[in-house]
Parts: sequence; structure tokens; C-alpha cells
Amino acid sequence: MTVQLVDVSYAYGRRGRSVISHLGYRVPDGFTVLLGPNGAGKSTLLKLAAGVNQPDSGSVSYNRVGSEAKEYRAKVAWMPQTITPMAGLTAREQVAYTGWLKGMNRGAAWEASVQALDRVQMREHSDIKTKKLSGGQLRRVGVASALVHGADTLFLDEPTAGMDPTQRRVFRDLILGLATDDVRVLTSTHDVSDLAEEANHVTVLTQGTITFDGPTAEFLACAPDAPEPRRAEIAYTNLTNLTDFAH
Repeated sequence: MTVQLVDVSYAYGRRGRSVISHLGYRVPDGFTVLLGPNGAGKSTLLKLAAGVNQPDSGSVSYNRVGSEAKEYRAKVAWMPQTITPMAGLTAREQVAYTGWLKGMNRGAAWEASVQALDRVQMREHSDIKTKKLSGGQLRRVGVASALVHGADTLFLDEPTAGMDPTQRRVFRDLILGLATDDVRVLTSTHDVSDLAEEANHVTVLTQGTITFDGPTAEFLACAPDAPEPRRAEIAYTNLTNLTDFAH
């Protein structure tokens, strides 16, 4: 059982350009990196998969339950690019509030919030106001908010954007630890060096079209003769025919 998109199309506004057209995709098990340049449609794909937006045509489902259903949203979680600290709330209160918004009762959300914070190594910061947290800590709160209601599929949109190299390394380890047989993680990035070689699976999106979808070993095989430090980068270039992309 996993999230599946079938013949999905989506455009912003009635006369807006099509961002995604007739796309089919099945979210893989484990940890998947969604690669693509800025403007490729990665955020749109994640919003559709998370049930935040509904497709203009086609279907998005989880075990035959459509993405518009409450039962669907209970199974998935989405973390946007920007995590906004809620005025006056501590880390635990913000995570618990998110759980309540997801349909949990107050008591269950409050109990689950500390467990979710513990999973992202933020339990000791539970009582700190979110406005006082660093950017990296706030992103961990965002992940805890995604975990609090027991979702088994997490969609993370550019989760390491704006982090320094040390913060990125810590966050990578966190994501790798979350992706298990019971939890799928799909994270988007335009930075090919940002987890691609550590993922179980790589999906490449270019101009709203999936140009590669397969195990990491197959992705890296697209650059068989490349030096190890640049192998993922060159594989990405070969797949997208791009000569200038963000690092």
C-alpha cells in the first residue's frame, strides 16, 4: 500500500500553464529523493501527493482511498519549504496543535507530541518557544509535526534549504533514520549533492515530466565513468540535459 498518482494533470488557475501533465507515479518504499531544477514542478507534485492540492484530472490515492478523503490525510504528512513558528507556542505545543488539526483529540495529540519530538532529537527543547529556535531546530519541529499523527508517508519539500553544511549532515542522518520499512519518505531538492547517494531511490522531475525513476544504483549508473565525488551530479546532468543547475 502506497500513494499512487494516475494520469494526473495540474495547472495553477484556469488559464495557467500546465505544471504537471498526465503524470503517473508510485511513491517507493524507504527513502526517495525527488530531484529537479527550480520550477520543475517538485513542490506541486508533493502537494498533490499530500492531498494539499487536488488534481485537475487523474487520481491520487492510497489503498484506493482518494486524496480528498480524511482517511487519506491521516496516512500522509507534508512539510512545506517554510516552517512558521506559531506566536507564543512552545515546540511541543506547536506539534500538538498540528496533531489536533489532523483530527487527533487534544489528549492524544499532547501525548504524541513528545514522542514525535523525541524522534527528531528535540525532546529537550519541548518547552522552548518556537520563535527562539534556530532554523535547523525549527525544521525538526516541522518534521515532528509531520510525524505526530502517525502518518506512514512523509513528503518533505526542500527540507535542508538554508542550512549550513553541518546542519545539513545532521538533518540527512535524521531523515535516513526515519525512513524504515513502515515509513516512506519522499524529499525534494534541486541540489543533486543533497542526499542522492544515500537514498534508496531517486526520482528526477524535469518540466513536469519524470525523466528517471529507479534505485539509486541505477541512477548512479547513468554516469559510470565519473569520479566518485561528482558521480551523482554528472548522472543528473546526463538525465536532464542541463549544463547549469544549482548546487
